[in-house]
Amino acid sequence: MADLLIELFSEEIPARMQAGAVADLRKLVTDGLVEAGLTYSSAAGFATPRRLTLALSDLPAMTRATREERKGPRVDAPEKALEGFLRSTGLTKDQLEARDDKKGQVWFAVIDRPGRAAEEVIAEVLEAAIRNFPWPKSMRWGAGNLRWVRPLHSILCILTDEAGARVVPLEVEGITAGDSTEGHRFMAPGRFSVTSFEDYAAKLSAAKVMLNPQDRAEHIWSDATSQAFAQGLEIVEDKALLAEVSGLVEFPVVLMGEIREEFLGLPPEVLQTSMREHQKFFSVKNPKTGRIEKYVTVANRETADGGATILHGNGKVLAARLSDGKFFWENDLRTVERQGMEGMAAPLMNVTFHNRLGMQGARVERLTVLARAIAPLVGADADMAAQAAKVAKADLCSEMVYEFPELQGLMGRYYARHAGLDEAVAAAAQEHYSPLGPSDAVPTAPVSVAVALADKIDTLAGFWAIDEKPTGSKDPYALRRAALGVIRLILENGVSVPLDALVNMARDAYVGVYQRIGRPRLIEQIRADLASAADLSHFLSEEDKAELETLEASYEQAEFIADRQMGLHNFKLDARFEAVRADLLSFFADRLKVHLRGEGVRHDIIDACFQLGGQNDLVLLVKRVKALQAVLETEEGANLLAGYKRANNILTAEEKKDGVEYSLDPNPKFAEGDEEKALFAALDAAEPSIVEALAAQDFTAAMGALATLRAPIDAFFDKVVVNSDNQIVRRNRLCLLHRVRKVMEQAAVLSAIEG
Repeated sequence: MADLLIELFSEEIPARMQAGAVADLRKLVTDGLVEAGLTYSSAAGFATPRRLTLALSDLPAMTRATREERKGPRVDAPEKALEGFLRSTGLTKDQLEARDDKKGQVWFAVIDRPGRAAEEVIAEVLEAAIRNFPWPKSMRWGAGNLRWVRPLHSILCILTDEAGARVVPLEVEGITAGDSTEGHRFMAPGRFSVTSFEDYAAKLSAAKVMLNPQDRAEHIWSDATSQAFAQGLEIVEDKALLAEVSGLVEFPVVLMGEIREEFLGLPPEVLQTSMREHQKFFSVKNPKTGRIEKYVTVANRETADGGATILHGNGKVLAARLSDGKFFWENDLRTVERQGMEGMAAPLMNVTFHNRLGMQGARVERLTVLARAIAPLVGADADMAAQAAKVAKADLCSEMVYEFPELQGLMGRYYARHAGLDEAVAAAAQEHYSPLGPSDAVPTAPVSVAVALADKIDTLAGFWAIDEKPTGSKDPYALRRAALGVIRLILENGVSVPLDALVNMARDAYVGVYQRIGRPRLIEQIRADLASAADLSHFLSEEDKAELETLEASYEQAEFIADRQMGLHNFKLDARFEAVRADLLSFFADRLKVHLRGEGVRHDIIDACFQLGGQNDLVLLVKRVKALQAVLETEEGANLLAGYKRANNILTAEEKKDGVEYSLDPNPKFAEGDEEKALFAALDAAEPSIVEALAAQDFTAAMGALATLRAPIDAFFDKVVVNSDNQIVRRNRLCLLHRVRKVMEQAAVLSAIEG
């Protein structure tokens, strides 16, 4: 058995591509070897900025010899059929065997494939992997045709067994495989030979190369945290930056530098973002004050002066970057002081939110109306919620957010504080974007919740009105995330508000603001376009075009096109709005199923509660769903469900057969046995309890009352024959089953539950 070592040595590979490249190399090589009949016991891949490495163990010296028998056409088959069979096998006619078959004599091909040397298979597979490597971006260089992420310099490919190491003969575009590699570019230049993976790893380590990216990351983090701890400071954790930096260096040297005093007054997030994005520096904070005071950079070499020159150069570049940040910060503060937050937000009236949903400024007006309407539902002060919505998007006009878009919201909080606004208003400026995903924290402050709900429900209603909904895997406007945000805001804050009421509020805000702000300007623009014979039909359906032709005045035509373009007709016309709202609520239902599945709630139980209709209060719906699941997870609940399904199946079958509906009230005087009488009594006792508990929104009690029906239903089916010969008794028993179904379906449509 032999071990295989492969190294592809090139110019610097971008850090973001290294992990994927290692996985691709391992897959291409191992899949190719196995397909060719060459097995292995383990495979490990590694990457540094200048090399991809793959080590495989326990490869056989040769692939196994194989014999394959393939059945062909009959001996008397047409000549063309025989020719096709010969082409597929690679044999000649005299190499075939005629054998007796139940339909006569048939040609058989016996194909013997001798074993192949491991070196031959490896060379073939590795060449194919190199030539077909799936880099996200690649380049050609020189006069060759090979494409690689950066110019490929050398290939190391050796097999090592008891006899020693031997080079696998391979040449790709003039690059011949060998047994040598290079160490660190600066600290250990020059090539050296290796004989095994252990020898390779040891010599690379001696040549100042840390092969394993995980080792580099651990070294960086350990050294950085130790240096910070020695000075009473802490490193701001940034796993993404750590992974990136460990892919930029082969021999990490951690250095800590100073931030000039004049920049220490900047918000810590500004310092951190600027240093991370532009310089790939880690931020070092004072745990007592939370202030960013120093930075950590990772060099790729040791220097005689202990990194002093590197830190000096980095300090100069950092000062220039932070000077920009300081300039933006101070300019924004002056804007807030002179104009206030609403003045800062004024340019939003000229910023497009979406070409069919108007300007950001109009959207801010809608959010203000919406937040005021939602505030009482979440326990927020209406005026404060409206004020927060008015200024929540103001920082989009700031120079700081223009430079660092990822700071939107956070900078709004700082600017609102500087403007002297209430802390709840300032917090809402940052928190109204949340939650941004399933793991993001949900705002709990009432004002923040009101503005966050307004922001998301406005987005969803608007895009539904213009029929820009997610399709398949495409969701360019992150509408699934917005819907999940609404669901989490409602559930995690216990906000008992019907979803359809929120959609109605969004409609009213949209119509009112559009009529007041956007419509007059848009109509004038469309009239000008009509006058210049511009084609505006791309906004219109065929039905709309037919209706447009009936309008003669240019003003009427402009009004018509404007309302279609902005989706306003889907809000103003009740029939259209009902369709939009129903579709949006259905979308919420799908998102809720996804969300609850993550919490272990069965989708069919969610369906059973949804199908009751009118389940738009998510807090109550989830309480009902969880109470129902808790009952059904017990043995008693499972048996109760089985009894319901038996009653429902019998009733459905008999109604279909008889062509009538057995929905009259059953009469207990026709009950013949104790079990039938007991079921009547149980229904009489359980139904008022279920109705009362549901009215009180006590779903646990309702499900408990439902569970009391289990025993009498079981006893009824054990002892009573529903299809009695006495037709009066039969009809009465079918009506009794209808009552069983009706009583139980007050809690949920149990027929939707699987199993």
